[in-house]
Amino acid sequence: EFGSTRIKAVLIDQENKPIAQGSHTWENQLVDGLWTYSIEAIWAGVQDCYADLRLNVKNQYGIEIENLAAIGISAMMHGYMAFNDKEEILVPFRTWRNTNTGKAAAELSELFVYNIPLRWSISHLYQAILDNEEHVKDIDYLTTLAGFVHWQITGQKVLGIGDASGMLPIDPATKNYSAEMVAKFDDLVAPKGYDWKLLDILPKVLPAGKNAGFLTPEGAKRLDVSGHLKAGIPVCPPEGDAGTGM
Repeated sequence: EFGSTRIKAVLIDQENKPIAQGSHTWENQLVDGLWTYSIEAIWAGVQDCYADLRLNVKNQYGIEIENLAAIGISAMMHGYMAFNDKEEILVPFRTWRNTNTGKAAAELSELFVYNIPLRWSISHLYQAILDNEEHVKDIDYLTTLAGFVHWQITGQKVLGIGDASGMLPIDPATKNYSAEMVAKFDDLVAPKGYDWKLLDILPKVLPAGKNAGFLTPEGAKRLDVSGHLKAGIPVCPPEGDAGTGM
């Protein structure tokens, strides 16, 4: 769980009881007037957090973690992580704390006839468009922090339905992004002539319990630098903190 001040790892048993944990303390940085966490801080943090969990398991139970029944990633909701087709981040991660999106949120709320908060990913995207930011034309994938970590450890560009609802409103009937709002947004930005349409760059929405991929060998190394954790573990859809922290 990637919280705003701590990254937490919780190991649970078959009855969902916590049996061990690890943590790492971190702080956001103000870069060019926007709150962010660097990619380096994300990986250093999760590796330190997992190492703390691993050590606690060794001390408590005398065993090494090698295999798990399942893994789930959750993180602060919303925000803006935009990547090009080489998987390079285009601008520093813009967190939920940023309030530079007022104009975008107001215009989208009117367009969608739906309250769109400043922190939602669609507000960040449209504000970058309004500000004529150079990087927008190069966006290949737009996700949240949980979606980013999940993608890097599984290779899957997906998002749990709760976190996805903080990118763009979800239609309860289809359990997917609102088709009406997607169409309105695409029409709104069409004069810009970008190569992408909105659904091209957003993660696929998955409800709870769906298979969201498996831990890859590279993903296992990303989490456990000691090399004991094995690949092939199922990973559930990544979620926001609404269900875990609030």
